[in-house]
This record gives sequence, structure tokens and C-alpha cells, in this order.
Amino acid sequence: MAQIDNKKRAWNKVSLARSIDRATAKAYIYSIFTDFIELHGDRCFGDDSSIIGGIGLLGDIPVTVIGIEKGENTKEKLERNFGCPNPEGYRKSLRLMKQAEKFKRPIVCIVDTQGAHPGIGAEERGQGEAIASNLISMINLKVPIISIIIGEGGSGGALALAVGDRVWMMENAIYSILSPEGFASILWKDASRAEEAADVMKITAEELFRFGIIDKIINEPSGGIKKDSYKVMQLIKDTLIEEVKEIEFLNTDELLKKRYEKFRKIGI
Repeated sequence: MAQIDNKKRAWNKVSLARSIDRATAKAYIYSIFTDFIELHGDRCFGDDSSIIGGIGLLGDIPVTVIGIEKGENTKEKLERNFGCPNPEGYRKSLRLMKQAEKFKRPIVCIVDTQGAHPGIGAEERGQGEAIASNLISMINLKVPIISIIIGEGGSGGALALAVGDRVWMMENAIYSILSPEGFASILWKDASRAEEAADVMKITAEELFRFGIIDKIINEPSGGIKKDSYKVMQLIKDTLIEEVKEIEFLNTDELLKKRYEKFRKIGI
């Protein structure tokens, strides 16, 4: 049986992570959580529809759920900015996380973005500050946080929702400092070498698990999650319930200490 070389394997993961028919955050939210109520607005500028956030039940556990949503068709992708949040999206997510802390609800973040929106308006409204505020605040939140990267996990735009006590990745997801095309353009001045860059960057779930960047890989059927999404969603739900109950046994000081040590170890 022919072996797939590493470059092809890494690029295949990139293609699957970007697939137009891959399940989006909304599908995960409505499959895993019940009685979900979406909340809107950052109480500062407006509402960013690329981030869906609210309250739901994980089994019988009340949780705050926050997901980056790319959209399922052309019209929705445009409305949701192709899953590239603006500052108000990150500020909305932080508002909901602080609300979760106030009411002692665990937080589940579902990450799928090529990166934060790079537009002029986003910069004018403080994109960098909004992401930095999320990083600083999440490391100190006194409730359990679990983040799941379901497709693309691009740059600070993804990390702003991935400072968790547990960070998981779907088997065919990717997580990186920037896109392979961007990496190739900067390093080799040639975006056409993106396939080669994907291998050099070590962005697959297997590689990141080996390096200790993530804590768990969620297996997918051959060909991606679309082949049996119900089974995969049920597996995630059952695993989330187990993990949340386990983390909730930690007292607050121990929870914060372990989270701090986790991210200091990997250099964030």
C-alpha cells in the first residue's frame, strides 16, 4: 500500500479543515448542547455575528458556550465575515466569559477561524487590544474552560478563545500561527509553496499533541466528520461531560495554578 508523504498528509489536513461542507460551530452547539439561548452584543460597539455565544445545558450542567461561526452558505458566510471576528466579537465573548465566572458556569469554546478580521475598521476599534484582553482574562477566570478546535485555528484570532484548561482538536483540524500561504509568502516570498509550508509548520493535531500544545485528539471517520457527524458529536458530548466534572473537582487556586503552568510550559 502506497504511503502518503508528510507534505501531502499535512496539506490533506488543511484541505479537510477548510472543506466547505465541514460542520461549523453552529452545528456543534445545537448537536451537543440543549436549551441553548444565544446572547448578543459587546455593550461597547455592537454585535459580531461571526461569534455565537450564549447559555445552554451540557447534559444537566449549565454552561456558557462560545463559538466562531463561518457560515454554511454564501449569504451566511458574508454575514458572518467568513468566521473572522472583529474586536466586538472578542469583547462579546469576554463579556460572556465573565458572566460565566459570576454565575460559576463552565465555559466551552468552539474555535474555527483563519484568523481575526484584518480590516481597517477592526484595527481602529482595537483588534490587538481585544485579543490581548481575552488572553489575560482567560488565564485568570475562576471557572473551567475547555476549547475545541474544529477546523481552522488561525493565529491570535483562534488563541483568543483557546486559553483553556483543556484544549482539544478534531483529527482533521489545524492550529497555527498563520496560514500556510502566509507562511510561504513571508519565508520564501512564494505563496505557491503553501503545501510545503504546511509540513514545515507542524500544524496537524497529531504533531501538536506530540509537542504538548493540545491535550486531546477527537477522531473523525475516514473522509472527515461529515461521514458520521451524529456519532462524533455524541462522543464529544460524553467526553465533555466527563472532563467538566473532573475539572470542577479542583479548587479555584489549583485550577488557576494548573492553567498558568500549562501555558507557561508551551511559551504563551
